[in-house]
Amino acid sequence: MSSILPGATIGIFGGGQLGRMMAMAARSFGYKVHVLDPDPACPAAYVVDKVIEAGWKDDWNARNLARECDVVTLEIEQIGIASLEAAAQECPVRPGARMLAVIQDRAEQKDWLRKHGFPVGEYRVCRTLEQLREAVPALGGKCFVKSATGGYDGRGQVKIGFGESSSADVVRDAWDELGRACVVAEKAIDLREEVSVMVARRPSGEVKAYPTASNHHEKQILEWSVIPASLEPDMEKQARMIAAEIADTFVLEGVLAVEMFVTRDGELLVNECAPRPHNSYHASERACVTSQFEQAIRAACDLPLGDVDLVQPCAIANLLGETWLHEDGTEKEPRFDEALAVPGVRIHLYEKLKPRKGRKMGHLSAVGASPEEARERVLEAKARL
Repeated sequence: MSSILPGATIGIFGGGQLGRMMAMAARSFGYKVHVLDPDPACPAAYVVDKVIEAGWKDDWNARNLARECDVVTLEIEQIGIASLEAAAQECPVRPGARMLAVIQDRAEQKDWLRKHGFPVGEYRVCRTLEQLREAVPALGGKCFVKSATGGYDGRGQVKIGFGESSSADVVRDAWDELGRACVVAEKAIDLREEVSVMVARRPSGEVKAYPTASNHHEKQILEWSVIPASLEPDMEKQARMIAAEIADTFVLEGVLAVEMFVTRDGELLVNECAPRPHNSYHASERACVTSQFEQAIRAACDLPLGDVDLVQPCAIANLLGETWLHEDGTEKEPRFDEALAVPGVRIHLYEKLKPRKGRKMGHLSAVGASPEEARERVLEAKARL
């Protein structure tokens, strides 16, 4: 395969913060960038050459995007499969529709991982209320129930058995809340830690897996993340190996974040995969030789993959819309000057026009002599806001 060299045009499905940061990396290489997004004022709009205003299932505009590009990649996995296939008639789309069809459906993804021998927790796919009623006690009465399609950042999932009974009424309410459609019921895990591994694979076959990130969530939204995770050397090696094997088995063309659970028994279990840059690897811009955003561009263009070695520990903390809002909903000005007074801290804002609760508006990053120091610094900076 021939590389797509700087000076060419890259298309990106999605113009959110991930598309924005991918575009910034692409522009530093000298590529032109076009994005497709429903919002003409999306975060990427300020740094790209062209925005096509269109929805994720607009096949005609997907093809228009690809017609003007030398390669198309993505920052969001909810693109319609038909749109990906339409774009692929004009230029390479990386990653492609076959892989996305598995990733987009949580039930398909879990079954795929299990079929190919990757470690996953106990789960049941439920397509009826009766199946869910049978699954909950079979999974120990304490589980997460997740929509098979569409959910992200804590949306599309319900907890059962955490402080309340798993009675028939609770199960029925969960089924109703999730749209009375196919769900995946996952047994609650005795969790020690949540980690992720970013892996890149270029079309010609080269694969590189980043150092593992340690992640902390609040209300199913990433609160902070730090690279590297403090895993035992054997477990670190195993996590990176699992991610690399998933990438090879998928025949990935691009980047893939593999989220994993570490159990208190020392077992690694794959939670789910995301075929794009990932919130937990924003720290790679400062922690590693090559950021995830540059790596995504290299992989899509079939360029030699960048070095993923650790340069220094780095942590990030997400800034949600609440940072800009008083309790009564009126807007306020965060004290970024106070945050920047903490050594090693930087601010990364996405130029989203309107803050609202739960919306990712930016993040802080901090470096330190150790992962613990980096995390302490970024959390102190966030508290000062």
